[in-house]
Amino acid sequence: MSALLSPASVVHLWVPDYESSAGGIQTFTRFFVKAVGECLPAAQITVFSKQDNSQPVFAPHQPPVNFSCAGWWPARLRTGAFTAQLLGSALRRKPDLILSTHVNFAPMAAWLKRLQPVRFAAVAHGVDVWGSQRRMVTRALRRADRVLAVSRFTRSRLLASGGFQPDQIGLLPNTVDTERFTPDRKPRHLLKRFGLQQGQPVILTVARLASAERYKGYDQIIQALPEIRRRVPDVRYVIGGTGPDRARLEVLIGQLGLTDVVTFAGYIPDHELVSFYNLCDVFAMPSKGEGFGIVYLEALACGKPVLAGNKDGSVDALLDGELGVLIDPDNVSEIGSALTAMLTRKHPLAILQQPDRLRARVIETYGYRRFVEIVNEQLQALGVQTG
Repeated sequence: MSALLSPASVVHLWVPDYESSAGGIQTFTRFFVKAVGECLPAAQITVFSKQDNSQPVFAPHQPPVNFSCAGWWPARLRTGAFTAQLLGSALRRKPDLILSTHVNFAPMAAWLKRLQPVRFAAVAHGVDVWGSQRRMVTRALRRADRVLAVSRFTRSRLLASGGFQPDQIGLLPNTVDTERFTPDRKPRHLLKRFGLQQGQPVILTVARLASAERYKGYDQIIQALPEIRRRVPDVRYVIGGTGPDRARLEVLIGQLGLTDVVTFAGYIPDHELVSFYNLCDVFAMPSKGEGFGIVYLEALACGKPVLAGNKDGSVDALLDGELGVLIDPDNVSEIGSALTAMLTRKHPLAILQQPDRLRARVIETYGYRRFVEIVNEQLQALGVQTG
């Protein structure tokens, strides 16, 4: 790599959206922008957002950040307009560094790199980087100075695609807002809304209900419920999220005689998410294709026991089983046995019964201060002088 970049470098941050929607990548983006600003307080940082249509309100204590958005363009024109915006800005005043929080922007960055010397890095989250339809993106990522994978699973999938040097892909795990996600009693308004009793055991999953999201394992939990119900008769399974797959799940629930056990909570607004975590006794998402899974961190920060699959990025989120229960996501019987043990407080993993310790460990490992430290390390690996 060439000479070190100055701490006062020109930095362009390309993001799909900053606050126009809620989701794992959007949450990551907001923390990433803030962390880059802290690591490079003298840099000239501009955030380019494809979907936002107005300037967000940045906290007064954050370093100055310029913001440019393309969300006010009609949807059919937005991609072209945003591409022109990125290209025009880069050609008018060459950035020293381009950071993208979504790999879909990598082809544009790789093309710019051919025109002029610029370093670029992109964050790889999960399903955004694998599959045959991702070949153009993968080719562009190979030209990146650094790819920041959110988990070892995502990193391994990238390396398996070929063309990457092992030291080209760094790890940048997700972080969590531990000031927002905090333990509390089961909220009365949700107990009343769903007809639950204070001590009634609740399993929670939060996911989009779509065929492309079935890898998250909510249907596996439904199939495990008859076994769980034999040991925990009053168990209730709350599924948060909407989507076209709900109709299929309702048929399955009817076939299994579980209409009084499974509750579809529908869309969960962002302001209610903490309440839902505190409603449950176990957060369960036995996924087999998750890049990382920020929902696990949010549940853990609320002191909740977590069950996840052992075949994807969930393993990183749960620290190889230190912070939660990892099971074979294809084994319905194993899912049922594990959830039963967790609900009856008989699982051998002691930390599941220690909410304060769960929260402390997730803060130590994935809290924002640790996230800033890792961002700083990755910027230095890109040849940027930080501080």
